[in-house]
Amino acid sequence: MILIKNIKELIGIRVDKKIMIKGKEMSELQTIKDAFLLINKNKIENFGKMSDLNFSNENCEIIDASGKMVFPSFCDSHTHLVYAGSREIEYSDKIRGLSYEEIAKRGGGILNSAKLLHETSENELFTQSLKRINEIIKQGTGAVEIKSGYGLNTIDEIKMLRVIRRLKETTPIIIKSNFLAAHAFPMEYKNNQDEYVDLIINEMIPLVATEDLADYIDVFCDKGFFSTTQTERILMAGLKYGMRPKIHANELAKSGGIQVGVKYNALSVDHIEYTGDEEIEVLLNSETMPTILAGAAFFLNMPYAPARKMIEAGLPLAFASDYNPGSSPSGNMKLINSFACVNYKLLPEEAINATTMNTAYAMGVSDIVGSITKNKIANIFITKEISTIQFLPYAYGSDIIDTIILNGKIISE
Repeated sequence: MILIKNIKELIGIRVDKKIMIKGKEMSELQTIKDAFLLINKNKIENFGKMSDLNFSNENCEIIDASGKMVFPSFCDSHTHLVYAGSREIEYSDKIRGLSYEEIAKRGGGILNSAKLLHETSENELFTQSLKRINEIIKQGTGAVEIKSGYGLNTIDEIKMLRVIRRLKETTPIIIKSNFLAAHAFPMEYKNNQDEYVDLIINEMIPLVATEDLADYIDVFCDKGFFSTTQTERILMAGLKYGMRPKIHANELAKSGGIQVGVKYNALSVDHIEYTGDEEIEVLLNSETMPTILAGAAFFLNMPYAPARKMIEAGLPLAFASDYNPGSSPSGNMKLINSFACVNYKLLPEEAINATTMNTAYAMGVSDIVGSITKNKIANIFITKEISTIQFLPYAYGSDIIDTIILNGKIISE
């Protein structure tokens, strides 16, 4: 057992059974000052004010959090952190003014990562990815979704998904896997794109399902990538094998991706820079979580999704990192909180809800993590001594985390 006592402020408590937070409720962040938190095995057993603490156990490890705050761990519902090498050369191309689409047409972008991944062994890919997992754990993330999509052929897509499975089996972080062979069209299918869609449907999806390698299926439904018709074909095939959809949508244009996502009950639609009244209306009548990838929009200098308009319309909103080698080479969710506040004008309370509870929903785990709730898994972090909740997004470049606890165990302190 672990007892954390004298907590300056315990953040993100919930006693209800909500699995997401919508609209104006996103600005409501429940906390307890001068608090305690009791962890038994891997679960949150109890919490409350120090004045109500009545507990003694000689075998209990005690942490004194005087002057410190306790937060639920971040949940990052959209990453591509299993990749080989890096793409900093393209960073220079971006600085010179080349667009994401122009770099892709030259064989860069996703195709560049696919080439590197093909040349990298499964063991080496695992070693590189494990370093990134350990990095985001230290930055406060306790649950992460990882996508394939840099294979673009059957063997390499399976290789990526097996690496994700190994990460699930060897790390304390919660991991969900996402099959994203529909990330880009390989060069050999440039003039026959539907043939690649057929390969995904007829060969890849059955193999992925046979090895039970993916929780979700995803498609990059956008201008210059997969059409709505191609997307629907892939999603229907995935659903037959129990893979719930998630969609890369409306990053580059009003592609219809949001509408397709809602039609097929996607767990989330992600990127969504190009979101208008029609898309908002569709989302309002759905169980799909709109998810903004603030790191990618920042790194690519893209238009920002209308976050305030979406919240004011009554939508829930999640923020994730899009950690990947080309358009968002960081999985730091504390930094994403800062982007949410500065670039999208979210209040700190809204940003925290958007990177904990709502991102937990966007990866299908808000029933077990994402808030300080009795019987949820004890995935939390303890800050260093800080003044206010607002200090978390305000100090955008500072390391404010003191102790990480995942699955009820102290990972670092």
